[in-house]
Amino acid sequence: MSKNAENILKRVIRVRPLDSHKGDYGRLLLIGGTYPYGGAIIMAALAAVNSGAGLVTVATDRENIAPLHSHLPEAMAFDLEEQDRLTEQLTKSDLVLIGPGLAENQLGLDILQKVFQTVAEQQILIMDGGAISLFSKAALPFPKAQTVFTPHQKEWEGLSGLSLSDQTAAANQAAVNQLPLGSIVVQKKHGTTIYQSGQEQVFELTVGGPYQATGGMGDTLAGMIAAFAGQFKSSSLFERVAAATFLHSLIADELSQEAYVVLPTAISRVIPRWMKEMNQ
Repeated sequence: MSKNAENILKRVIRVRPLDSHKGDYGRLLLIGGTYPYGGAIIMAALAAVNSGAGLVTVATDRENIAPLHSHLPEAMAFDLEEQDRLTEQLTKSDLVLIGPGLAENQLGLDILQKVFQTVAEQQILIMDGGAISLFSKAALPFPKAQTVFTPHQKEWEGLSGLSLSDQTAAANQAAVNQLPLGSIVVQKKHGTTIYQSGQEQVFELTVGGPYQATGGMGDTLAGMIAAFAGQFKSSSLFERVAAATFLHSLIADELSQEAYVVLPTAISRVIPRWMKEMNQ
């Protein structure tokens, strides 16, 4: 690991004060896992909890709550069709992650619209997977919250209008600059690159590989980004996003030394140990 890469992890991951409590480390609302994609939001929640998020609440299909709790009793959960509860949780959360396993149907669009209408300027909104696809196709006014997008290349094509062959660094930055000032885009690919609207600063991964090409990898990354963004507030949001993205692939690199394919849940299991080592 290069010194610069290690430095971003050591800068972002801080020692926890003795007198702190779970409310100090982020109140996260994760929305997704509609049929038949229930596992996606479970993997995102596993990553968020293991990355140190203080309070994680999941809005998902009612049938998905029991499987979620069997994997992760630490998370709270409710039926995403409970409109009043959804509004309450949207209002009280520090950060909202929407999209892992969110089906691209009318329910998904209705929920996305509700999120956009409810989130406020002081909140962070992370859009992944189905939420990005729905947003790209619908003429929705931009939300007030500071927004992070985590698209893979085809999702970025839909969001930016850039074909895969046109997704150069300069073209990507120009497209990101069309988003509201401060918006962050994590373009997932070989050499994942992070851009921010209005900034020339770019963070490009030099770790990671084809052993990560398996379902749920992006959901796990989204959960890690949500946890880092929700708790490490002494660093800029760009640095928090970059640190989580880097750690995700760094862990996968190590696991790939003994595994042909790295499972997303295997990454989540060892996040606490890696964060401890970066905090020494």
